[in-house]
Amino acid sequence: MRTLYVFGPNFGLPDPSAFCMKGLVLLKMAGLDYETALCDPRKAPKKKGPYLDDDGLAIPDTTFIRWHIEKKYGFDFDAGLTDEQRGTAWAVEKLCEDNIYFAAVSERWMIDSNFKAGPRVFFESVPVPMRYLVVSMVRKQIKRDLWGQGFGRHSREEIVRIGNRGIDAISQVLGDKSFLMGDTPCGADAIVFSTVAGVLCETFESAMLTHAKSKANLVTYRDRCMEHWFPEIAGVTAKAAE
Repeated sequence: MRTLYVFGPNFGLPDPSAFCMKGLVLLKMAGLDYETALCDPRKAPKKKGPYLDDDGLAIPDTTFIRWHIEKKYGFDFDAGLTDEQRGTAWAVEKLCEDNIYFAAVSERWMIDSNFKAGPRVFFESVPVPMRYLVVSMVRKQIKRDLWGQGFGRHSREEIVRIGNRGIDAISQVLGDKSFLMGDTPCGADAIVFSTVAGVLCETFESAMLTHAKSKANLVTYRDRCMEHWFPEIAGVTAKAAE
């Protein structure tokens, strides 16, 4: 039995974590049966989510989950792509994971209004006397992480500028194609879709949201992917917009 440990739907997304969304999409793309369970980062192999339990074998990190699926089940996420396309897809994947991701984290966690509208709900189960202390500790840790990674050393304007340039790059590579590399999804679409959907999330006010909404091909790509992999959520979102 395969179990993917995630955080669960929130903010109109299949999961508030782009990496959890990526893990879900990878399993769907490979046609593998699975169930989900709530991830407790304190118990996760690398102290973060998601991670996959495949018949007792724990695989943390979505890159290794992808490689595990490819090796154990013989599924090629990039079937039909040329070497050049495979290289481009991998580069865009890492643009999302190692660049845009940190800009989005900064926008969600470091801006008080966005934090109150979003991540703060993650702490509702913490008893009130401890909640404020835990919230403060976690936000300080994320601030330290961003500083160590480098993004935390930039001004908000600089972070948004970097994030928007990454959004431009995705839009430019996507062009008028249905998916990143053509008419069918490739491995990178798992995180590209998750990244685009996260940036377009209306819960968080951001210049990155405004910029992404100006890219018509990204909006339709998000809608297409949501309908393809998460039709139950796409339907709810469509009704809410009516």
